[in-house]
Amino acid sequence: MKIQKSSRHSRITGDFGELLVLYLLSKTGFECARIDHTGIDLVARRPRSSELMGISVKSRSRTKGTEGTHINVRKDHIDKVQAACRTFKCRPYIAFVVDEADKIRVLIISVQHMLKIRPGGPKVAAWSMSDNELQRYRNNKNIMWLELGLHEGRWWR
Repeated sequence: MKIQKSSRHSRITGDFGELLVLYLLSKTGFECARIDHTGIDLVARRPRSSELMGISVKSRSRTKGTEGTHINVRKDHIDKVQAACRTFKCRPYIAFVVDEADKIRVLIISVQHMLKIRPGGPKVAAWSMSDNELQRYRNNKNIMWLELGLHEGRWWR
């Protein structure tokens, strides 16, 4: 049986992704804040460092059978991320938050490194979430990643 998501689920997914990344960064010592600015959603200062990060969070909610679907990142959005980061004098990053059937994945990568490994076409860079690519991301020291396991208890169906 396919679950019908709420009419606001996309918006709620986006807010959840931003707050989850904010929480995880704060929990590990980053000074960070959620902001409302074209291009970036969060600013964060890395602990014991002067690096200021401007982070755009891309969140997706995947139903059973759509796990591994890539995430499109439009090149004009990357331009907006970079412009916002110039304004705030910070380094541009992208965070991917993907809610799947039994886990939530969080990956954070600098825009520079993302474009190096996934340059994409003239309009879109596709961030692959296939099992093979996820293994490559786990082995890449330039990609921070975390997986949260979901175990269904008693919940509405």
